[in-house]
Amino acid sequence: MASPELQMLIDAKRADPYSPTKTIEELRGTSAATGAAIPLPDGATYAIVDANGVNAEWVEAAGSSQDRTFMFIHGGGYYRGSAAGSRATAAYISAATGARVFSTDYRLAPEYPFPAAIDDVLTAYQWVLSQGVDPKRTVVGGVSAGGGLTLALLLKLKDIGGTLPAAAVPISAWTDMKQTGETLVSKADVDPTISKAYLDRMSESYLNGADPGTPLASPLYGDLSGLPPLLVQVGTAETLMDDSRVFAERATSAGVDVTYEPWEDMIHGWHGSPHILPEAREAIVSIGDYFKRVVG
Repeated sequence: MASPELQMLIDAKRADPYSPTKTIEELRGTSAATGAAIPLPDGATYAIVDANGVNAEWVEAAGSSQDRTFMFIHGGGYYRGSAAGSRATAAYISAATGARVFSTDYRLAPEYPFPAAIDDVLTAYQWVLSQGVDPKRTVVGGVSAGGGLTLALLLKLKDIGGTLPAAAVPISAWTDMKQTGETLVSKADVDPTISKAYLDRMSESYLNGADPGTPLASPLYGDLSGLPPLLVQVGTAETLMDDSRVFAERATSAGVDVTYEPWEDMIHGWHGSPHILPEAREAIVSIGDYFKRVVG
């Protein structure tokens, strides 16, 4: 049964719904203000770094280990969001995994369309490894657009012969910029956050004329063979549920070790409210358990 806190969060989102008349600047402002207001867990710290030209942060919970790394990629439809705005989620992930979290920014559309975001994420990942981080003790994960970038990073690394991480955790990942998932229609009345009209607008902004089926923008259409183990988390109340479900099915068919976790009644972006939402903390604990299984 969903928590009262979840219903309060849904009510708040419905009170300020997405509107196509809102400008990118207005949408960005709401996101930044919301993220900045979330407190960090006691004892958590962060340090801003320059990852070869990409802004990033090391986020560490009290007692986290220096020899294990979780690379986190924020969401925001490719046009908003930041490492600073998702700092609390990164800190909770650090506490659950016992690892340092490397949380990276990337250039945003429409000012910097595809492939700027995946180029920056690749640069940040390569910078991390250049600092002596062991990829066998590293997991990459992200939420929404960050989940799509997580999977795009794996495909890009495979294409260039790069070193893959030990595993990846795409969360509520946007994997299909063609917007073909049936849940975009069947979940439209229950997801207070993401609609097909919203995704169509943001994908057009991000792609800037590129093919929506190109795998580095829509990992669902990539060659998924040879990817590392995956933990796929998604809420059953998400319009984007099929982006995760179908991806998990195709990856499994391609021989990938996939752990698929559909979280009952959860809405898009629930991991972003760990300070108030028990289900967010529970999902992050599950990420921590998975991390410890694959990394040690």
